[in-house]
Amino acid sequence: MKESRKKPFIAIGAGVILLTVLFLALTDDGIWDGKEGTGSRVTEKKKVVFLTKSMDSSFWQSAYAGASAASAEYNLDIVCEGPEGDGEEDYEAQNAMINQAIRENVDALLFSAIDFEKNAEAVDRAAKAGMKIVVVDSSVDSDATEYYIGTDNYETGCMAGEEVLRNSSEKLNIGIVNFDKSTENGQLRENGFRDTVLQDERVDITASINVKSTVADAREGTKKMLQENPQINVIATFNEWTTLGVGDAVEALGIGDRTQVIAFDSNVKSIGMLEKGNIDALVVQNPYAMGYLGIEQIYTLLSGDEPKKKEIATSSILVNRDNMYEDKIQKALFSFEEKTKSRE
Repeated sequence: MKESRKKPFIAIGAGVILLTVLFLALTDDGIWDGKEGTGSRVTEKKKVVFLTKSMDSSFWQSAYAGASAASAEYNLDIVCEGPEGDGEEDYEAQNAMINQAIRENVDALLFSAIDFEKNAEAVDRAAKAGMKIVVVDSSVDSDATEYYIGTDNYETGCMAGEEVLRNSSEKLNIGIVNFDKSTENGQLRENGFRDTVLQDERVDITASINVKSTVADAREGTKKMLQENPQINVIATFNEWTTLGVGDAVEALGIGDRTQVIAFDSNVKSIGMLEKGNIDALVVQNPYAMGYLGIEQIYTLLSGDEPKKKEIATSSILVNRDNMYEDKIQKALFSFEEKTKSRE
């Protein structure tokens, strides 16, 4: 009798244990898929989208590498993406990607805006949906952003201007090739450059053009500018794509030996232009740090902490043929780059 009465209680006890396990496994704050947690109870990783101006540039590949390293350290699920193609013009594609992130209930957005104004509405929608938003490199006209990480763009423009003023020519006839006026960082760089060079009475800003942020548009715009203003002996330009276009134009016209070119960013091709003499100096930013620090700040926000300040300025250096082979400069020019996964 005693043995037969024990069996139902054993069965009931086992059933209670099984139901408890199932309850814990199915509650909102615990799932059994091995993603994250202590013991057998785990929680979903927070989802982050790093949305940049393009996928193909060396600048953004370096930023992706920094963001991926930080996401591994802070155990975040990150997707790095941006518009395809040569250039940084497709703000509509960025807005579509933000809308997709909203539909996928992404927790945070690390973002670099192509258009200061036209990306703002989509960013506002993302914030309203509950996303934490941190901006790197290029800001957006939205109060929903919680942090900015990037170059001090005005100061780097001043840095480029100071390099021009080291030119010993009696007259500095300057041509400016900038990218889209709707992108804030380019305008700040130009402002810093102008404010610096115009302090010197040798300077005349002979021509100033804005082109699409593509190699082809920068190349053709520069050729036309130089053909119309052959007295130009200095050119300043302010991002990776325009740097390559200006360098191509200077080489095609055969004027590298008599034209000083001050440009921005670095990749294998622009470094070759520097060695060859079609570019004379590069202002090199630190995109790896932008990506890494951006994810670090997102982790802080997702943890419920308030930022101690609202922005971080990352470092930049000026590289010319005199210093380009120094160890410190080589590390900046050939920083680690890694392609990270993108949404299919």
